[in-house]
Amino acid sequence: MVRPVKNIVIVGGGTAGWLTAGLIAAKHKARQAAGFTVTLVESPNTPIIGVGEGTWPTLRTSLAKIGVSETDFFRECDASFKQGAKFARWTTGAIDDAYYHPLMLPQGFSQVNLAPHWLAAGSDQSFCDAVTPQGRICDDGLAPKTITAAPYQGAANYAYHLDAGKFAPFLQRHCCEKLGVRHVLADVRSVALAEDGDIRAIVTEQHGEIEGDLFVDCTGFRSLLLGEALGVPFRDCGDVLFCDTALAVQVPYEHENSPIASHTISTAQSAGWIWDIGLPTRRGTGHVYSSRHISDEDAERELRAYLGPAGKDLPVRKIKIRSGHRETFWKRNCVAVGLAAGFLEPLEASAIVLIELSAKLISEQMPACREVMDVLAARFNATTHYRWGRIIDFLKLHYVLSKRSDTAFWRDNRDPETIPDRLADLLLLWRYQGPWLHDEFDRADEVFPAASYQYVLYGMGFRTEVEIEALADERAIAERAIRESAIQTERLRASLPRHRDLIRKIVEHGLQPV
Repeated sequence: MVRPVKNIVIVGGGTAGWLTAGLIAAKHKARQAAGFTVTLVESPNTPIIGVGEGTWPTLRTSLAKIGVSETDFFRECDASFKQGAKFARWTTGAIDDAYYHPLMLPQGFSQVNLAPHWLAAGSDQSFCDAVTPQGRICDDGLAPKTITAAPYQGAANYAYHLDAGKFAPFLQRHCCEKLGVRHVLADVRSVALAEDGDIRAIVTEQHGEIEGDLFVDCTGFRSLLLGEALGVPFRDCGDVLFCDTALAVQVPYEHENSPIASHTISTAQSAGWIWDIGLPTRRGTGHVYSSRHISDEDAERELRAYLGPAGKDLPVRKIKIRSGHRETFWKRNCVAVGLAAGFLEPLEASAIVLIELSAKLISEQMPACREVMDVLAARFNATTHYRWGRIIDFLKLHYVLSKRSDTAFWRDNRDPETIPDRLADLLLLWRYQGPWLHDEFDRADEVFPAASYQYVLYGMGFRTEVEIEALADERAIAERAIRESAIQTERLRASLPRHRDLIRKIVEHGLQPV
């Protein structure tokens, strides 16, 4: 007898739970009349971690899919625009050592690879500034769009910074009021398994048993369903990514009109790095570091030195980081999303995008019946394993490329024993053939485009051998693209509003597309 999958039970709230609920409910809203249900069970006694404030441009698509107004999102989530990340003191540690990883692709990226032409020219201009306007836009403190741009559309590609503590309740209200998600406040006491090993129900303190056909584990680091009930072990990657602790602090602005950075600022320290994220009402900052290389006391001193007088007496919150992920993400009728699946240091803001990618995959490939679930689970696991591996590679790349030798942390990060084999192979390849639209970026489930690798590689002084003669055929196309990027840079710098000014207009008047 065929067992249809109709009742989806998400255990755990926060960004992971509510974003997953929203994407599943929106995709399958038409099926609700036939008995398809999405239930989110959330403990009234478990606080949201609520630190991660950086996102990727994918969140625009996710919010649009579930029917969220971009204006409401800004008003209720203390949101700001994010146009990329600026990495300071990562390469040499010098005061003026900095580069951008912007969100815009290089000019004409699908037609021509500008990297070898930039390398051959030996220009003093940074790779980012040569191929895209976005670094200069960020330097000028400008927003990526105007008040008359359509929702979720901009003159420059963008993501968001947001208050995670406000984002989850915002999603909750939308999911329950607009998408028909059932919200149950209850503490999970135990997990009841069926004879075949599936999860039959969760047993709650306040509402007894809650049965389901597919369970989504969003219970955070504990991984109550996938980890504890189904026994899926955790795969630690601390031998590759050393940072295991964070000190977080919220910093008020000096003035209500203080500029808001439209990019994440990541500043390298002696044994880690400090994030600095500008929201309309405050800055979210924190020191991510390796406790094997620095004490908590010294790490806090570095953080307060970075903040200066503004951070003198502010309370600091300590968060332990265990970089890694579950050995498998979907087992039997349970799939983990968010921290229940794993966590990596927040260097490239991968936490929320991994939630989005997993939730999107679940919603799009929702099993029609239990009989096909294992096939889809195997496909999900293969894709998700690949994505986690590529993010680990990309994060490690930042450390491997550093030329800093002032502390053991930076020296240890370049130890070949700590570099994943695939990344080591790519670094060898890129000495002679830089990343572009080659075979290593031909997968639909690639997380970072080749452009991201270019921005980091050439931002940190990596050199790819260039055969100047081989560039002759496309030299005219490349020169035109670089000229177009320069023209676009000046046009956008002259037309885009100040970041804080645009946010204020959105909050007061809403986006007013023409």
